[in-house]
Amino acid sequence: MTAREMETVVLAGNPNVGKTTLFNALTGKTGKVANVAGATVDLKTGETFTPHGQKLRIVDLPGCLSLNGEAPDQQLARRALLGELEELGKPDLALCVLDASNLERNLMLALEVIEAGLPVIVVLNMIDVAEASGIRLDPVVLSEELGVPIVPVQANKQHGIVELKQAIRHPLPPASGAPWASAEHPVEARQQLALELCELAARRPDSHQSTLSDKLDAQLIHPVLGWVYLIAIMFAVFWSIFSFAAIPMGWVEAGQGWLEGLVAGAMPEGDFRDLIISGIIGGVGSVVVFLPQILILFFFIGLLESSGYMARAAFMMDGLMSKVGLSGKAFLPLLSSYACAIPGIMATRSIDSAKERLTTIFVAPWMSCTARLPVYFLLIPMLLGGSEGGLTQALVLLAIYVFGTLSAFVVARVLRGRLGEDAQPRHFTLELPPYRAPQWGYVFRHLADRGWSFLRKAGTVIMGISIVLWALSTYPKSDSDDPAEMLQHSLMGRISSTVEPVVRPLGFDGRTGTAVLTSFAAREVFNASMFQLFRVEEIEEDETASRDRLRQRLAEETWEDGTAMFRPLTVISLLIFYIYALQCLPTSAVTARESGSWKWAAGQFVFMTGVAALGSLLVYQVGSLLGF
Repeated sequence: MTAREMETVVLAGNPNVGKTTLFNALTGKTGKVANVAGATVDLKTGETFTPHGQKLRIVDLPGCLSLNGEAPDQQLARRALLGELEELGKPDLALCVLDASNLERNLMLALEVIEAGLPVIVVLNMIDVAEASGIRLDPVVLSEELGVPIVPVQANKQHGIVELKQAIRHPLPPASGAPWASAEHPVEARQQLALELCELAARRPDSHQSTLSDKLDAQLIHPVLGWVYLIAIMFAVFWSIFSFAAIPMGWVEAGQGWLEGLVAGAMPEGDFRDLIISGIIGGVGSVVVFLPQILILFFFIGLLESSGYMARAAFMMDGLMSKVGLSGKAFLPLLSSYACAIPGIMATRSIDSAKERLTTIFVAPWMSCTARLPVYFLLIPMLLGGSEGGLTQALVLLAIYVFGTLSAFVVARVLRGRLGEDAQPRHFTLELPPYRAPQWGYVFRHLADRGWSFLRKAGTVIMGISIVLWALSTYPKSDSDDPAEMLQHSLMGRISSTVEPVVRPLGFDGRTGTAVLTSFAAREVFNASMFQLFRVEEIEEDETASRDRLRQRLAEETWEDGTAMFRPLTVISLLIFYIYALQCLPTSAVTARESGSWKWAAGQFVFMTGVAALGSLLVYQVGSLLGF
């Protein structure tokens, strides 16, 4: 096969070898780089050119430890290499990416790729990490033993990329040589050969010499101290969310106030001006104001991922998760669900057990995603009766995350019992990459992506719902000038009156119940609905922040007998509902697709909503009986 005929190049490799970073270096694209096993579960394609102008299609395969497993990502990688994907065709070349600092494990997959019969180039990535660890690499010897070209690179610094493109353009025959693995013991045979190759081509320093990663791991994954560090790190993240976001949140609210004043001065009084100020600026602003806190959360998540700590958290969680019928492979999907359940559910493709995968899909939405954060940030200060910031708020937020996670584990244990155990025990294998300096490019790209996604949703879905809410709370108009009577006369007031008998046992009035209902379209809409339903814009003389004005307005609300409507017990009931309820139709659609059944998605929605309602009911009724 000549170089001119070569059109499709596939990237194969274990998780955490820098495969996606190499893909970005070759194509200029910016795929997500997560330093945790299983972050890539889809094919990503891009284009590049060799130094002589030959155009190539680069395909990034899912990272996996073997091509012979049952997990969807392993099957996808195998089918792509064997030319069984119609949309991809038969690849012309495979770039097998290895972590130069961990060749023993990586070489086992490389041997499988070579056995597939394609022309292969082995890419030794992270050579800087290997050299820093004292490993003496001999690419020439490794190339002679494997019978394929070897190209050392440092993808994150673009070192060796030109040499790799030069190697790609040369005519390459299919990898030759007898299969290395015997039919009876394929894994053992590959493992033995990998060890022999490492003895020849990757000599390690004295085994008694401890690396920095070894010293850190002695503390961070210690059976006791490791959990102390994990809890402390999570607490520090949540404390930072409340403590560092006050200033940028003030900027957002100042901008919102300036824009409202600008519109008020430029337009005559009337419904259209009220729509712009209260319906659009006020509704969208009530959600956008929490963007700084969300970005701070993702900043720290990005630091933990790119530094290598998240892999340690997965390692520690494996023991706990095994007690509820899950393995450490479920950790990444569940962790991803803290950002959004949709990519978390899609990440279950790395789980080879069908029953464990279904269980993980079912409980993933109980991880508190960022869509819940605006609701939490509104309610937590109300619960504590103080302003934002401080250690207490961080402790409450941490408790919410822990509570939701433990509840998900309980449901997983019950569900795994009903689905039955696997015919063969599953083993969790996880590479612990060396600790690295944060990849700032990835961290800030990740922040930009999440921030833009949040703003896009605020500017489309939430704005559209805010306009509908404004119309429902404005029409039909009442002859009265009393805001309460005007709302009661509107369609929204009539809906609230209908809803109130249903939600009153949970501690909610009709307006709060209506806000809960509207948030089934998008959780963040709860805040905008509360602004509309409680007429917060009427408190014009108050110069405090809009979120504080809403809390002030809610604190003043009373029931017919004069008791406070939003006492701590009511706020706790609301928090319980939002911890458990599945208020995201796109998540249900992805669940149906990934599980292969709408029944599974419908069952998930009904079960989570039922648990949310029952949990709120029990908390409020029992708390009331106890005098809270």
